Amino acid sequence: MSFFKKLLQGTPAPSKTNFFTFAVACSRCGEVIEGRVNLNNDLSADDEGEGFHVRKVLMGSGHCFQRVEVELHFDSARHLIEKHAQGGAFTG
Repeated sequence: MSFFKKLLQGTPAPSKTNFFTFAVACSRCGEVIEGRVNLNNDLSADDEGEGFHVRKVLMGSGHCFQRVEVELHFDSARHLIEKHAQGGAFTG
């Protein structure tokens, strides 16, 4: 009976600690675009082996469809140490 109970309950929601969320404003139209990085799956090791990095290309749902390229660098404990945005700027 416990098998069916677990089956009907579904899977638990992913923990928010596994994600890094950010927002950028498009430099062309000003639309705020939200992004998120899965800290367990999206990161790539740096060449030096001392940290991680990820590159995301975001596009809003507005009228201009400008691409915003975001590059994030994390230390070995997966804490943000550096961020860059091309085609937009970080908010907050």
